[in-house]
Amino acid sequence: MSLVAGVDSSTQSCKVVVRDLESGAIVRTGRAPHPPGTAVDPEAWWSALVAAIRDAGGLADVDAIGVGGQQHGMVALDAHGRVIRDALLWNDTRSAAAATALTEEVGAHEFARRTGLVPVASFTVTKLRWLADAEPENAARVAAVALPHDWLTWRLRGFGPDNPVLDELVTDRSDASGTGYFDPSTYRYDRDLLARALRVDADAAGAVVLPRVLAPAESVPVAVSDEGTGVHAGLRVSAGAGDNAGAALGLGATPGDVVVSIGTSGTVFAVTEHPVQDVTGTVAGFADASGVYLPLVATLNAARVLDTIAALLGVGHDALGRLALEAEPGSAGLVLQPYFEGERTPNRPDATATLFGMTLASTTRANLARAAIEGMLCGLADGLDAVRALGVTGSRVLLVGGAAQNEAVARVAAQVFDVPVVVPEPAEYVAFGAAVQAAWALTGARPLWPVVLVASPDPDTRPVIREQYAARA
Repeated sequence: MSLVAGVDSSTQSCKVVVRDLESGAIVRTGRAPHPPGTAVDPEAWWSALVAAIRDAGGLADVDAIGVGGQQHGMVALDAHGRVIRDALLWNDTRSAAAATALTEEVGAHEFARRTGLVPVASFTVTKLRWLADAEPENAARVAAVALPHDWLTWRLRGFGPDNPVLDELVTDRSDASGTGYFDPSTYRYDRDLLARALRVDADAAGAVVLPRVLAPAESVPVAVSDEGTGVHAGLRVSAGAGDNAGAALGLGATPGDVVVSIGTSGTVFAVTEHPVQDVTGTVAGFADASGVYLPLVATLNAARVLDTIAALLGVGHDALGRLALEAEPGSAGLVLQPYFEGERTPNRPDATATLFGMTLASTTRANLARAAIEGMLCGLADGLDAVRALGVTGSRVLLVGGAAQNEAVARVAAQVFDVPVVVPEPAEYVAFGAAVQAAWALTGARPLWPVVLVASPDPDTRPVIREQYAARA
């Protein structure tokens, strides 16, 4: 039996899934936690990956592996392959002013034309500008810039401070397309934008090592074996992917499918054959991991909105869902605009959450529970509208993430979205997609492993929910 493995190095933890190459069946899994925070020492990710691999029984019998990882994080390396400072993650908003400055310098239209993006605090290019302005002594040491999955792939192959071959850094177009200095339609880095970010001249920017972009089915070999993890000389390491592109692969998403993911962040993304450019910056024109495109809208406030309201009401998530279903659609006029952590879409990094429509009649536990779910989903439904406004087809919503398994979330989603909603079985879809990519690299053909649906709530669109939310925007 041939085996492949997929990794999901997310904000909160590292997961490893080992799958049968032929059927896609899960053979074994492993997991390890990540430390909290919006700036993290990448060595913590490496330690977690090693622990998760061991928890999954090692890689000695695995033929290929792929690494999916949280997008945008800035891993700055010096000439000796050492991490210069803690990596700023996608949800670190200290680079918001840098995003504004870069947009003003280059122009939103020009940024969108050259990269498919308009800078917001999440993207790597803004974090590099922040580094240049806030820590110029660290910026001067930058010899290479990688993303979390790039750096982990490099370490997995046996590179690092003890073997600092920076030219062996590799990535894929999905993750590179989230940096803000890469053109997904040409597979080329934009060194001028990199120079602007770091405040250096063209020669200095040209000397910075950026990961080589591999094709979807391409792979690279392990350089140094490791008996502790089972990494061995015959193991192939695929290009890897950004987390959302990995999830799209794992779900088998095709044109017409829109994935709505409710995790630490909320995302709405669709697979399309044509690149997308949105000069407003609402939709990020990412590439996918299969060779086409993945226009995406992201929100900072997703599952933790439910965590917060459940804690406020003193209930668990199941009880929160039951309370929500006691209330009528629209929550009797109670509207929660859930910007608890600022917001990325719309781009309001300093915003706070607001509860509207409080009356003696509307302010009940049930209405508050329902308003939390409706508010979270309305932000994501706005994202679906933004993607479709750019000509992308959306005929079905695949609702994923831990919160999607809550019956109330699925039923309210069928009232908020105006297209059918289906809920795939709970699974580690980013790790699944990384394993799909590993199998693709091993055999030269993308596997079509089955995805099981566990819920298909009846379409029940209730316009009042979104009308109230829009009125309070």
